[in-house]
Amino acid sequence: MRTPLSRHRRKAVTLVAAATALGVALTAAPAGAAGIGDPYFPEDGNTGYDVANYDVRIAYDPAHPDQLNGDTTVTARALQSLDRFSLDLKGFQVTSVTVNGTPAKAFSRSGTHKLDIVPARRVAGGATFAVRVVYAGKPDPEGWHQLVSGGVNAMGEPHSATSWFPSNDHPSDKATFSLAATVPDGWTAIGNGRPGQTTSKDGSTTFRWREDKPMATYLSTVAIDKFTVHRSALPDGTPVITAYGPDVPIDDMAKATEAQQPEIIAFLASKFGPYPFSSAGAIVRSWTKETGTGAPDLETQSRPTYTNYFWDSAAVHEITHQWFGDSVSFTDWRDGCIAECVAQYANQLWDEHQGSNLDTGFYAPGVEENRNKPEYWSTKLYDPGQGKELASALYFKGSLMMHALRRTVGDDTFFATLKRWTADHAYGNASFPQFEALAAKVSGKDLKGFFDAWAHGTTIPAKEYLYPGPLAPLAPAGSR
Repeated sequence: MRTPLSRHRRKAVTLVAAATALGVALTAAPAGAAGIGDPYFPEDGNTGYDVANYDVRIAYDPAHPDQLNGDTTVTARALQSLDRFSLDLKGFQVTSVTVNGTPAKAFSRSGTHKLDIVPARRVAGGATFAVRVVYAGKPDPEGWHQLVSGGVNAMGEPHSATSWFPSNDHPSDKATFSLAATVPDGWTAIGNGRPGQTTSKDGSTTFRWREDKPMATYLSTVAIDKFTVHRSALPDGTPVITAYGPDVPIDDMAKATEAQQPEIIAFLASKFGPYPFSSAGAIVRSWTKETGTGAPDLETQSRPTYTNYFWDSAAVHEITHQWFGDSVSFTDWRDGCIAECVAQYANQLWDEHQGSNLDTGFYAPGVEENRNKPEYWSTKLYDPGQGKELASALYFKGSLMMHALRRTVGDDTFFATLKRWTADHAYGNASFPQFEALAAKVSGKDLKGFFDAWAHGTTIPAKEYLYPGPLAPLAPAGSR
């Protein structure tokens, strides 16, 4: 087990290395570059510091949906001397900023989501510092969703955190997270991690939550509604908290899926390694007012969010993300396949667990139905392109790739690779090229041709990669 200090040192090295690889000259930017340099979202984040913890305190009354009051403290370690630095925050009127308890010399807004801060005194490189931001106003709808039920839910990928609290908004800077949400009596606030003490005063209730493992900002959430909350536990005592919005049907399907969560987690743990977090469960909330329909489900850490339904295939996908995407997160937004390709394939693994033959019931039909559809194969699984970071190819072509990889290296090696991945990079960040290298190392095979065809190619893979090993007899005669 690594100590917290060693984790932050490791993460600092990752941030600096990533910024350097992306062409960000840290030494030329005494403020820390206002943008980590992600190829798809170059303005997100700041290279000058490494966040250790977010302490987010909000007050919200659903009767006044355009007003959120926030008081957030960001604790970080400076990766260089800082005369100035930035946080990511959309909208809001910022009323005060302090650094280590002293009012900032200046703060201002720039770009679409930057809060630029000049501390009263330079922050020394290597020093731990705390930035407190007090703010109020209307949350940005990109990540703050008004619900048909009258409640709200903060969630979304690739961005949502900037809609409700200031942050270093890039997946490469993960941090622990505390939430205190004050709402009128009769309403409930659900967040990530384990619940803390709930207190009531003057007609309001404050709900506290704590996620004690590092979390990417887009995986944070708060949901405020008149929830029905069910509590149970995994066999090892890990709490399972499942919250249903007031207009969500708690029907037989929902009850069955809720009861099945321990089985799903145990099954996935047998494939991926121990469940990585200290709590589990679900937030099942109503449709959004913006569209009258639901936003996509999301793997909000330790407590995935679902829209107006709860069934096992959705649960398997989002719970898989707790290993792939949450515990092991992207290095940057080119790496979406690390999460989505595996999570989508987990649905097939669950079907196999229920008795399905994946070779004949999933893989061969999936390939042949799309053989003559160039658009199906045209998106790369690694680095799919700006605006395509969550392209459907990562789910569907990606799950086919995972099965082809499994048949190429064999079951023992395939699942050993997945377990090695989640152990080696637990609570950190890693890239898809690192996954390719690990698969080759564990298997002892040269997999360059395989990954060039599947992950980096834009046409249907050649037959040797499309129907490898035991899949070969399923290839149609005369196929490529």
